[in-house]
Amino acid sequence: MTIAVVDYGMGNLRSVARALEHVAGGVPVVVTDSPEQVEAAERVVFPGQGAMPDCMRELDARGLREAVVRAASRRPFLGICIGLQMLFERSEEGNTPGLAVLPGEVIRFPEPAMRDASGQRLKVPHMGWNEVHQAVAHPLWQGIADGSRFYFVHSYFPQPADPALVAAFAHYPFAFCCAVARENLFAVQFHPEKSHDAGLRLLANFVAWDPAAGSQPAA
Repeated sequence: MTIAVVDYGMGNLRSVARALEHVAGGVPVVVTDSPEQVEAAERVVFPGQGAMPDCMRELDARGLREAVVRAASRRPFLGICIGLQMLFERSEEGNTPGLAVLPGEVIRFPEPAMRDASGQRLKVPHMGWNEVHQAVAHPLWQGIADGSRFYFVHSYFPQPADPALVAAFAHYPFAFCCAVARENLFAVQFHPEKSHDAGLRLLANFVAWDPAAGSQPAA
């Protein structure tokens, strides 16, 4: 088995690869910009950070679009941060079309709503640790307590057109979708590679995940 980390020139891919290597039990982890290697890998991780227009442009410039779309429909697939947002149909950031793997759009935190309970303005981007509330049972949540804290850095978040896609939500200050799941695909807005024990457990669960076994966690 090989795990491919998709390299389209955006994001700290080495930290993702190191975290995967730490939990993969010797399974090779390859950081690659080769469509052929992405196609050949048994598992695919699609990370990223930066601006959506730049990410989509670089993905296309490297000829990776079709390989990523096919992987997202066929093999265990994990999207991280922008790698989650790019799966949707459109982002408000630059009015950018996404990969349209999932129905819905990505929107910016609305300035008028960004106040806490005391009326103090909240900063955008949403940056730092926040509790993640699991919306569905899923093998990637196995061994991770509901409400565990993960690390976020983002100004935009997904709004799935199908509520059944929502795998988790967080609050800032309102509830927003921070993880989605469908069949062989799981994607998160937060950074598991920066989230200590909970993040490493999620990555380890991904390495062991067999989508054909169903959506319920193992006993």
